[in-house]
Amino acid sequence: MMNNNILPDKQIVKEVIDQSGIKSFSTASIRELVKLVNDLEKATGCKYVRMEMGVPGLPAAQIGVEAEIQSLKNGVASVYPDIEGIPELKVETSKFIKLFIDLDINPEGCIPTVGSTMGSMAAFIVANRTHQGRTGALFIDPGFPVQKMQVKMLGHDIFTFDLFNFRGKKLKEKLESVLSEGKVSSIIYSNPNNPTWMCLNEEELAIIGEMANKYDVVIIEDLAYFAMDFRTDYSHPGQPPFQPTAGRYTDNYILLISSSKAFSYAGQRLGMMAISDSLYHRIYPNLLNFYSTDKFGHAVVFGALYGLSAGSPHSAQHGLCAILKAVNNGNYNFLNIVKEYGEKACIMKPLFTNNGFDIAYDTDIDKPIADGFYFTISYKGMKSGELLEKLLYHGISAITLNITGSNRSDGLRACVSCTLRDQFGDLENRLRQFKLNNPV
Repeated sequence: MMNNNILPDKQIVKEVIDQSGIKSFSTASIRELVKLVNDLEKATGCKYVRMEMGVPGLPAAQIGVEAEIQSLKNGVASVYPDIEGIPELKVETSKFIKLFIDLDINPEGCIPTVGSTMGSMAAFIVANRTHQGRTGALFIDPGFPVQKMQVKMLGHDIFTFDLFNFRGKKLKEKLESVLSEGKVSSIIYSNPNNPTWMCLNEEELAIIGEMANKYDVVIIEDLAYFAMDFRTDYSHPGQPPFQPTAGRYTDNYILLISSSKAFSYAGQRLGMMAISDSLYHRIYPNLLNFYSTDKFGHAVVFGALYGLSAGSPHSAQHGLCAILKAVNNGNYNFLNIVKEYGEKACIMKPLFTNNGFDIAYDTDIDKPIADGFYFTISYKGMKSGELLEKLLYHGISAITLNITGSNRSDGLRACVSCTLRDQFGDLENRLRQFKLNNPV
């Protein structure tokens, strides 16, 4: 049994940390920390306030579960799905993109992947090979650490800068300085941003699109937190406002649409990659050095995705298809459900700031950062590794911003999804104790 009302025993915490093999908390990966906190909970009997991993904290969309069960009963488990995806899912994804982003993408270019993580891997494998002499990916950071890991695995070059320092018109000058070197093949960013929850505005997205056209690079737009900037209501199909995108300003784009957060369907590991019609059919002669084709979309499907997984889970495709169909028809408002994350962030952030913490990334240019799936924290006088370790002694977990490409060496990312509302009292008490133990 876990006790919510006590701090973990310091000596036990120290022993578990010493045995974890983690050499530095400032560079510890998300999954390393997940294992460590699992071990800490087991050894101490203390239920941690867990904010280290961005996993959904809401039930899966039931309409998807039911459709998936029915598809299994119909026998899909014994049949390989086509690599391109089942036709009905491709159609509903195309409709979803039109209704909620206002972009026209042919179903042909809407392809299921084993989570958006595999979508970004496939995108890098092809996009970073379009031009001879270019194998670079530019990360508009902070960002999802695994995507940098993928680029490193491929042996490609990494370019990066912290978006917070280059908002608005400053973004154009910064992009020009990097792209003009002629080494970048792709640009990747998330919007809303993981980990800071900054949201790119139309001016900035237009700049990104303009630069993509000028320097002929592929935009990889990670929409893992689709339409979850709760300051604007994007929930009505076919009606403005629409999810912001650089796709309005360039044809050189790939969208990564996750089912994990918006539909709480993370366990089925299914995302959708959507390639613009122009990019899908574009010819790049350099691709023939790696694939049997010089056509971008064909190389993605039958080169990259075939080699990575030979298709995405069959039953999960039927589940996501049913969800998208209900959303497209206006029968299921997914944003009404996931607004819970914004409401929790609105409650949790003051618990930190009332106890000596600061919000590390606190503004979207000229207005306060939105309340959403993540927020960032810092504590005066502490570097990120030290802060994380001290919080672990107080029954609270997070990850450092160091591993996200942030310039903030003192910050942590906090995810609200797995913090239950009945833990808010524990969180407040533990933060008060933290402040007493660590006076500024």
